[in-house]
Amino acid sequence: MTEKDSGLYAAFKAKDARFDGRFFVGISSTGIYCRPVCRARQPKPENCTFFPTAAEAEQAGYRPCLLCRPELAPGTSITDANANLVRRAARMLEKTCGNGQSLEEIAGKLGYTGRHLRRVFTAEYNVSPVQYLQTCRLLLAKNLLTDTNLPVLEVAMASGFGSLRRFNDLFKKHYNLSPTALRKRVPEEKDRSGNITLALGYRPPYHWEEMLRFLAGRAITGIELVKDGEYMRTVDLKNAEGKRVYGWVRIGHKPKQNALSVTVSETLLPVLPQVLARVRHLFDLYCDPTAVHETLQTMNNIRPGLCTLGTRVPGCFNTFEMAVRAVLGQQITVKAAGTLAARIVENYGTAIQTGIEGLTHVFPTPEDVLAMGENITNNFGELGVISARSNTIFELARALSQGDIDVDLCARPEEEMKKLMGIRGIGSWTAQYIAMRAMEWPDAFLETDVGVKKALPSFTSKELLEMAEAWRPWRSYATVNLWNTL
Repeated sequence: MTEKDSGLYAAFKAKDARFDGRFFVGISSTGIYCRPVCRARQPKPENCTFFPTAAEAEQAGYRPCLLCRPELAPGTSITDANANLVRRAARMLEKTCGNGQSLEEIAGKLGYTGRHLRRVFTAEYNVSPVQYLQTCRLLLAKNLLTDTNLPVLEVAMASGFGSLRRFNDLFKKHYNLSPTALRKRVPEEKDRSGNITLALGYRPPYHWEEMLRFLAGRAITGIELVKDGEYMRTVDLKNAEGKRVYGWVRIGHKPKQNALSVTVSETLLPVLPQVLARVRHLFDLYCDPTAVHETLQTMNNIRPGLCTLGTRVPGCFNTFEMAVRAVLGQQITVKAAGTLAARIVENYGTAIQTGIEGLTHVFPTPEDVLAMGENITNNFGELGVISARSNTIFELARALSQGDIDVDLCARPEEEMKKLMGIRGIGSWTAQYIAMRAMEWPDAFLETDVGVKKALPSFTSKELLEMAEAWRPWRSYATVNLWNTL
């Protein structure tokens, strides 16, 4: 056993949650692979092989553990510049595993050729993108079989398999049992309402109440709702055929399992991978809080309690919705921006039926905004939006609709921020804020932000920016930590 493997075995033996999702353990005596937090009987070191991804463990012939359930392990954060391309590609494969998007399309979106992506992906993860995608589909299917009552055919389709026969063949080949046999082995109580409830894991600690407080303060009436310790919102996504699919999602907290519970309306089954990917983004489930805190704990030298272990950066579910709200929030209060956004939704959003009081609309799409043409200043003006903001929103919608700017898992966030600032009415604060919440950029810093200045009132903007150099590459987390002290 190498020195590295010895250290990984020690983490496995300690059931250290900080390593959950960072590696998986193949156990030769049983033929299964586990998460580092698995509570099954501890295997001997000589029977353990360590893999960076579940996909590699499965390619080596191991089956997922039914006790610790590797499909619930949190993913990895996009930080390391060398691994940035591969991590974003992996994230896109997870998000689109049901819509038939080709590897060439994914590579093109990231600014590379398919051949280059295959090469660097295999070098980083020791499996090809196709093998990784197959594991994503199988683990999603396993999650659905375990936690829902969905028919096996619907599980296969929702997980991205083209046919039931192919799904059954691959499942038996990888897991040595049929989908129906797996379901019989996990007779747990399941949601029988027709909705879909799954769990998504995270690395503890997780400050759930702080996250809810942030989202509640910025919730758009008609679209979002925070109630009884849960977050709810409407959903508008496109399926593989480009047809819009509407529904709702509800997220709660399961602290004992280090997971969030995600309940999805049955109408969203065709876009389930997209929904789960957006929930992970919104609640920053890929974060490694220990790695962040190791860098940012020096903030506590300025004032005790300035940085707290476990702080997350709130992401977003709908990037255009969040970007428009950021523009509306320029130079006015959070509450005032929410009022304007709610008026836009009420007048120009699409009304949908959810059966949940308070969830009535979905946000206008970029195409909806563009359809207003020159009338946008009058239309939005009647709602209290000044003409300059209306024109900025129109140009933002045009850039996103035409693909001139990408704020969704883009390969080079800093370049997209420059493009954003090329739109009249979008300055550094707005571009950084959009990068932080929409692009998953961990290194945004808002030195001119009112909240940041209020948290550190004795420093000028220039001094704050210089001070924040020591907080790279986690300045987005530093910003949220400062906000949380107010």
